[in-house]
Amino acid sequence: MKNDFLYVEISDNMAKLIRNGVLKAGDRLPSVRMLCREHNISMNTAKRVFLELEAQSLIESKPQSGYFVSRLPYQRLPLPAVSKPSPVSNSKEPAELIGKVYANMGKNNLTLFSVGAPSNELLPLAKLNKEIMHATRELSDSGTGYEQLQGNEKLRRVIAARSLLWGGSLHENDLVTTAGGMNALSFCMMALGKRGDTIAIESPCYPGILQLAGSLGLKVLELPTHPATGIELDALKKAIPKIDLCLLVPNFNTPLGSCMPDEHKKEVVKLLASHGIPLIEDDIYGDLYFGRQRPKCCKSFDQEGTVLWCSSVSKTLAPGYRVGWVAPGIYKEQILKLKLVHAISSPAVTQEAVAGFLKSGRYENHLRKLRHTLESNYQHYIEAIAEYFPAGTKTSRPQGGLALWVEFNKKINTTELFDSAMKQRTSIAPGRMFTMQNQFENCMRLSIGLPWSEEVQLKLKQLGRLVANL
Repeated sequence: MKNDFLYVEISDNMAKLIRNGVLKAGDRLPSVRMLCREHNISMNTAKRVFLELEAQSLIESKPQSGYFVSRLPYQRLPLPAVSKPSPVSNSKEPAELIGKVYANMGKNNLTLFSVGAPSNELLPLAKLNKEIMHATRELSDSGTGYEQLQGNEKLRRVIAARSLLWGGSLHENDLVTTAGGMNALSFCMMALGKRGDTIAIESPCYPGILQLAGSLGLKVLELPTHPATGIELDALKKAIPKIDLCLLVPNFNTPLGSCMPDEHKKEVVKLLASHGIPLIEDDIYGDLYFGRQRPKCCKSFDQEGTVLWCSSVSKTLAPGYRVGWVAPGIYKEQILKLKLVHAISSPAVTQEAVAGFLKSGRYENHLRKLRHTLESNYQHYIEAIAEYFPAGTKTSRPQGGLALWVEFNKKINTTELFDSAMKQRTSIAPGRMFTMQNQFENCMRLSIGLPWSEEVQLKLKQLGRLVANL
């Protein structure tokens, strides 16, 4: 166990040095024997370190010479520019396109690059089944009765304890459970906004948020967003007089995968609070970080109780269980009233099962494996795009999450690409889905939640050919 821990720790640290540019392409790495001496490890452990880095395409072996840092594929692919949406709120929801793409959810005969969730093959299904059985035995009424309005107490307690991982200090009474993450966002929008109010969001943005805002009669103001660091602070400052509420996905948002630096989060919270503007924080991807440490949340810096922190297990553990929650701060009573009217109660069995899984420690083991797989998938996708897609293709560089944003030259229309790809039984998410405006027509989002395989590689190669033909 000690050697396993050292192998992971050493390889992660070296990988970080390579990705941060401290170790550059062509740099020679220490020999196996030198690594043994430096870290006091065995030859086998040292070899595992190099094998792991090779598997991530970060290094390459040269006969009789040793190991060298590879040229990373993403260094050949430019980063997309900061988005430039119109400064006027808009409501041109691409409902038909969204409906066409998401009509493919659940179809087993398609390669679903369009669905931003981990494949079932990456989820601990057998262990979850056992938790469901255990939950029916643990609950006094086998889960057939109503849960208390605020939600399963065990689940709220374990979520509150886990908030310490991101700099939070929640108590179980600070939380309200919901039927998934979107249900949490829905309650927050209904509690804080009224028809005709303006909500500020990132651009591009998850289509479900656009649809939800439109259904509630809210005006959507899309703000310029950097593909690596998230919302542009200057743009948010200028928008303050125009907005009534704000919704952000600070950690590994879809479709960009960007992560706001902690100092930006702190400034955003302070800015909005000083103007009495509530912030809805969607932290559904926060646990899917690729680095050594989970990023903080905006809620970490909330002094006034005006940040409503929302999350769920839909992107990490069990999408179909529909288990989510919100820490609504000073808006708790409004959220509880809405839940009483719209839901009365949350499903008892799935909440109890998720609570048991989180409390047991199996969740952390699962997350470590899932994060490793997703980061490896990202590297494979980038390599395939660099090899098979046309010159000039740009990609985001997600630091976590499930999404990869791809930008082509202006001649490519990804809605047409979607139609062509479907003829080859492949589904993508065209860029126009992620905005209320006429932009991102030459972009697409790819989910990296599919297990890497020769078939997935072939599908990406086919996509590259289709793009070239367009």
